[in-house]
Amino acid sequence: MPAVTADPLTLPRLPEPAAAATDWRRVAKVVTASKHLEGEGFQVRRLFPGTSLAMADPFLLLDHMGAVEYAPGEAKGTPWHPHRGFETVTYIVDGAFQHRDTTGGGGLIADGATQWMTAAAGIQHIEQPPPELVAKGGLFHGVQLWVNLPRAQKWVNPRYQDIRARDVTLLSSADGSSLVRVIAGSVGGHDGPGATYTPINYLHATVAPGARLALPWPRDFNALVYVLSGRGTAGVEEVALEEGRLAAFAGSHHHGEQDGLVVRAADAQPLSSKDGWEILVLGGLPIREPVARYGPFVMNTRDEIVQAFEDFQAGKMGTIPAEQVPHLSAADEPLS
Repeated sequence: MPAVTADPLTLPRLPEPAAAATDWRRVAKVVTASKHLEGEGFQVRRLFPGTSLAMADPFLLLDHMGAVEYAPGEAKGTPWHPHRGFETVTYIVDGAFQHRDTTGGGGLIADGATQWMTAAAGIQHIEQPPPELVAKGGLFHGVQLWVNLPRAQKWVNPRYQDIRARDVTLLSSADGSSLVRVIAGSVGGHDGPGATYTPINYLHATVAPGARLALPWPRDFNALVYVLSGRGTAGVEEVALEEGRLAAFAGSHHHGEQDGLVVRAADAQPLSSKDGWEILVLGGLPIREPVARYGPFVMNTRDEIVQAFEDFQAGKMGTIPAEQVPHLSAADEPLS
């Protein structure tokens, strides 16, 4: 797996939450991803939107792309399309994607890199596999996360963050067996590189076969664990969790600043996870505001959605470079 790796024994270690003083979050729900076709026809496994969206707040969408071994000519992306009112975060574990947007942001994101696009007041962008991946085929594996913005930040100027693999904060589990990559947020006093308007944590962990990973967790954040590959258990009650499934943890009943999350990798892992159980650990401060969404726009009211379409049609969401030709209108835009 080309996602950034290191020897956990050489890294700073996460503190083990004190068992007696820790409120260990319990698993409230397990969700299995459903399959959808996106963009120009690539398949994703989608966790939400769906049931219990409130448990995911401030997250709006989680799409798992791959892992897939493309044959020559099979790799596909998305055409130019607009967004308003939230942020799109694309994390590439294996392979590469090219991003370009109407603020001038963009570039190649590959093998452990993340592109963080704040659409906010309005932007257009395009995501495509690089020509060499289309021509030759190859392995592709990634995740796209949509992060909502509070009402007060939905109208800020768009921005783009290029988070390279080398920028990610690398940590070890308390026992030195597992690797934790902090893309955004803070865990155990260690901050990730991603700058966020909405307070969130976004981690990718490789948990060694048979190992336990315990994480200190902000009391006021929700908590989600999604399996990229392999199998293990979530929570002190050890709820089974395998590839394509997500565990949503119950809210905190604790009065301190930190709770604890605990997961454990199965002793035996499939060949695709020979290095360990690959999981995403997500959480954030719920926004708890009304959500009005249609296609590429996520606002607070229906009137704001209508305004978004009018603003897009009036050219107020950036200008596509002259050499590029858009393939679809906002009305046809898929959730991508």
